[in-house]
Amino acid sequence: MPKTLGLLGKKVGMTRIFSDDGSVCPVTVIAAGPCPIMQIKSVDKEGYNALQLAFEEVPERKVNRPERGHQAKAGKGFFRHTLEFRVDETAEYEVGQELTVDMFKAGDTVKVSGTSKGKGFQGVMKRWNFGGQRASHGAEKVHRAPGSVGNATFPGRVWKNKKMPGHMGARNVTLPTVEVLDVRPDENIIVVKGQIPGPNNGLVMIRKKN
Repeated sequence: MPKTLGLLGKKVGMTRIFSDDGSVCPVTVIAAGPCPIMQIKSVDKEGYNALQLAFEEVPERKVNRPERGHQAKAGKGFFRHTLEFRVDETAEYEVGQELTVDMFKAGDTVKVSGTSKGKGFQGVMKRWNFGGQRASHGAEKVHRAPGSVGNATFPGRVWKNKKMPGHMGARNVTLPTVEVLDVRPDENIIVVKGQIPGPNNGLVMIRKKN
């Protein structure tokens, strides 16, 4: 399967647009790029082909010393985020080259990845949509409890992957088919249909479909 190139961006927020026939479409606005290439990795040296892109420029004092030395080699400033994109060939790219939203156009289908909103520690009703126990006579302080989770003599333990209370959200989520509705290169903006993972100002990865 060929590798796909993309951009790093920031989720600005959601709004809506109206089509010519008056119908309403919810959209998400993403501020993406420009993303300079900080490092090019090759099969000969690292064992795979990849481009390391940077996003969101910051003052030098906000970057630690090892990262500062690494980013200084590209001569493009200092950035908050760096992330790799696997590619098939690296010959057409060079360190310091900037990638922008020009690689996308309206009508494209892209993959968008981000970290979902964290919900903290949650019970089984919110986390797994359990129905809860009965709210009738004889049920005391167990209305939102999961019920029995174990077994008797065999296997004498709780099965692995049992749905239990625990930390909810804050996971990497990828939407594989997101439609691009508008691209504004002068503003470094991509407008996509529907919602994408993460909070406003959260980091997202937008990749071109094969």
